Amino acid sequence: MSPADTLRLILLSSLWGMSFIFMRVAVPEFGPVPLILVRMGVGAALLIPLLLSLRYLRLVWQNKGGLLLLGLVNHVLPFSLLALATTRLEAGFTSLINATTPIFTALLGALFFATPVLRQQYLGLAMAFFGVYVLSADRLDFALGGDGWFILAVLGATFCYGVATNYSKTYLSHLPVRVLAAGSTAMSALILLLPGLVLWPAEPISGLAWANGLGLAVLSTTLAFLLYFGLIASAGATATSTVTFLVPVSALIWGYLLLGERLSLQILVGMLITLLGTAIATRMIQLGRRGVA
Repeated sequence: MSPADTLRLILLSSLWGMSFIFMRVAVPEFGPVPLILVRMGVGAALLIPLLLSLRYLRLVWQNKGGLLLLGLVNHVLPFSLLALATTRLEAGFTSLINATTPIFTALLGALFFATPVLRQQYLGLAMAFFGVYVLSADRLDFALGGDGWFILAVLGATFCYGVATNYSKTYLSHLPVRVLAAGSTAMSALILLLPGLVLWPAEPISGLAWANGLGLAVLSTTLAFLLYFGLIASAGATATSTVTFLVPVSALIWGYLLLGERLSLQILVGMLITLLGTAIATRMIQLGRRGVA
């Protein structure tokens, strides 16, 4: 990576780490679905100008079904589940569970998309899931008022990301990145329009909640998407994927500084195990000779 790309990567991880703070503050007043409607609606309004070309518009129309499905599984469902989770879970904690996204991507790729899994990846998968257990073992309470269902919501979001990554790689990789980003965001806004309006809160929303909702849309969605796809173009997908390991660190720091969230030994140990397992599973850390299971 060039120094400029490194700075962009750090900024991207900070923006995506802040998304958990924005949701944590805004979702109690908006509710999960209306908040994500704001996120995707404003994001779509800012990204659609990238499609103002007959070629790009034609590509969106020709691939509207695929972009609709991508918007559903990569934005609508996971963002809504994460927003729901942040009504109960700390921002940093939520981001750490969310960091298991590459694990579900690898598992679903092997099961349904004919993606080979290397032997070392099984060790990484096991380590990452053990790290999640360390993080959440004392919080897996599924009784009324417990955290268990909210932890499952985060894992459901990572499952959706795994489906979306494999689907887009297999069926939509021929599309320009601006068509993928702007097209799927616009489709997401359309999906969310009716349920978001039906569930819109009856009480007035405070300026603080609006500021965080717009920050989520402008900074953690629109600007972050542009940085992300720009990094892929200049630094490559492998280098850009290291953001997976920086986002939870960023969210933990922001949560500690802005929301007063605690950094316990359990969280730090669970984070190290989870991120190490993810690094092994994604082959950022190579162990011995490569082989396919």
